[in-house]
Amino acid sequence: MSSLQMPQYLELIQTRVREPRALQRALSGRARKPIAGPDGRLMLLAADHTARGMLAAGDDRLSVANRFTLLDRLIRGLTIVGVDGVKASADILEELAFLGALEGKLAIGTMNRGGIIGAKWELDDRLTAYDVTHIAAMGLDGGKTLLRIEDTDRGLPSTLELVARITTELADLGLMSLIEPLPYLKDDQGYAYLDPSEEKLIKAVAIASGLGSSSAYTWLKIPATENPERVAATTSCPILLLGGHPGTNWEQVFTRWEAALVVPNVRGLVPGRALLYPESLSVEEAVTRAAHLVHGGVT
Repeated sequence: MSSLQMPQYLELIQTRVREPRALQRALSGRARKPIAGPDGRLMLLAADHTARGMLAAGDDRLSVANRFTLLDRLIRGLTIVGVDGVKASADILEELAFLGALEGKLAIGTMNRGGIIGAKWELDDRLTAYDVTHIAAMGLDGGKTLLRIEDTDRGLPSTLELVARITTELADLGLMSLIEPLPYLKDDQGYAYLDPSEEKLIKAVAIASGLGSSSAYTWLKIPATENPERVAATTSCPILLLGGHPGTNWEQVFTRWEAALVVPNVRGLVPGRALLYPESLSVEEAVTRAAHLVHGGVT
């Protein structure tokens, strides 16, 4: 399937009513693949934004809210050679699996989506999506957690404990623990926003690397900074670069990714809206170019 057709989408809706377990069977029974192939690199698409209310892309505050469009863009992206899989919440993973888009692809389940964007309590990243038991039961390849570090956040210790416990439990099962450590600040009204400091990101990476009783299956998801080698030197864990919001600055985004991917433990990309909702490229053009950067020689 190279794109989603309306009859297929209507069948999905009907199945949710008539035979809901078919979605679970499609996900748990799909053909699987190793986490990293022969080149040891990884290209994932991120589609877990909706689970914490993040629906904007570019200037449109509700772009990602249309589920048919989102699934269509994901399916188109997953057909590109060099795209290894997707990271998403249960609703999207089950839908993609039912539509046949996850055969032979990696499926990483997102876990703590409780930090609803724009809420005063946004940094309270509770476990509201997958838990470890269901990551394993549904045949997923790993779980992803968000670890946002803000020095005045009273809820941070419980989030640290949560991510550490999840990392230990996933490692015990031999499954990837993909941690996204990010430094945050609060404005005068108490709302959270990303801290652009490279030094603070380095600190967050150091903390994330030490979580859990084993780091053997820990991967990290971080932004590409001006000095990627300096940030990556903080850990030996494999790193995937997130997408950000490139807007019309596509050349700058790809140039930064390309520079970072030279660093030995930077092993790939996990962009979402940056590739699925590009402003100046098609989905196919954006995803193909990113996959080429990761795996080299892919067209």
